[in-house]
Amino acid sequence: MATLVELGQRAKLAAAQLMTAPTGQKNKALAAIAESLLANTAAILKANALDVEAARRAGSKEAFIERLTLTESRVKAISAGIREIIQLEDPVGKIEGGSTRPNGLKIVKVRVPLGVLGIIYESRPNVTADAAALCLKSGNAVILRGGPEALNSNICLIGLMREALEQNGLNKDCCILLEDTSLETAREMMRLNDYIDVLIPRGGAGLIKAVIENATVPCIETGLGNCHIFIDKSADLAQAVSITDNAKNSRPSVCNALETLLVHRGIAEAFLPKVKPALDAFKVELRGCHLTMEILGPGVLPASDEDYFTEFNDYILAVKVVGGLDEAIAHIRHYSSKHSEGIVTGDYAAAEKFVNNVDAAAVYVNASTRFTDGGEFGMGAEIGISTQKLHTRGPMGLQELTSNKYIVYGNGQIRV
Repeated sequence: MATLVELGQRAKLAAAQLMTAPTGQKNKALAAIAESLLANTAAILKANALDVEAARRAGSKEAFIERLTLTESRVKAISAGIREIIQLEDPVGKIEGGSTRPNGLKIVKVRVPLGVLGIIYESRPNVTADAAALCLKSGNAVILRGGPEALNSNICLIGLMREALEQNGLNKDCCILLEDTSLETAREMMRLNDYIDVLIPRGGAGLIKAVIENATVPCIETGLGNCHIFIDKSADLAQAVSITDNAKNSRPSVCNALETLLVHRGIAEAFLPKVKPALDAFKVELRGCHLTMEILGPGVLPASDEDYFTEFNDYILAVKVVGGLDEAIAHIRHYSSKHSEGIVTGDYAAAEKFVNNVDAAAVYVNASTRFTDGGEFGMGAEIGISTQKLHTRGPMGLQELTSNKYIVYGNGQIRV
């Protein structure tokens, strides 16, 4: 088995070749990958079934199983996402601007690949395909380290992708999967500065914290989503119920799902009984403040301060009745992971104040937080949702996987 340094060397060589690959060749390889995934759906699902079975034997929670599971429709969605990436503009070589200086120097700013990306992620095998496809189109090689729970799925997916790359004249080492999922190898990867240019952790709070604390390779934080929705006193209650239901229940295991519901005191007695049946339909466990418990009665657990900090990734929802918009904003500022935050309101001024005062990668007015997603934002897929401010923020698509280079043309100028 190749050492991590050897894999890094191979990825670096592949990146040097890929950075100058024409768009047509990259798109042809992506089309072959999309077709291969569809044609081999049965093999992918067979490999995934081994992972799911092992997770069930280990007693994993249903929310974890849901993240791990691939279905025929999910494989189709992965393939469709790759085809969307083909249709997107290739950012590599795009001219961002330029000028001619008084001394005659012509300066041009162009987009260039980052180089070799390292991605450390957990149980969602779709990340394997999404990340590799985005890296390929943006001219980057990638070293992927998925969680051990999805190893069979990831080996199958990457094997198909590497085969398609080779068949279309590209170095198969543009996509490398670490099959050694030990913590020791992960830590070694976090310090592979000579070969990895940027490291992206994608997963829960524990994974992100471990990478940020141990890595010497520059990191982009992604994923942690303690998302809030504030129901204002002027909200359309039917709309508020629908948005809350979707944000919490459509897929609670993902980072853009609702974790804390804030309700204006002026409409709490009307709204909370209306939204509870939608939450009860999915057996959502409610953890609320004393006013929430008074309004909804037995069955609501008391919320702790820790609950308001927690990304549950499960059918659990923290609820708090607040005095108004200012208290909601203050609560979000204190507890938010700066991922996605929303307000449901009929008051334009309240919406504008919320948007201008809430610091998050995505801020919503009268819509579900579940839209914070590369595909929904027109990026085809995403490498993750950046919750920091350098070098990018929000869903990371093709543009966000590039940097810039200044090209300077002269005719003999020297600096005096």
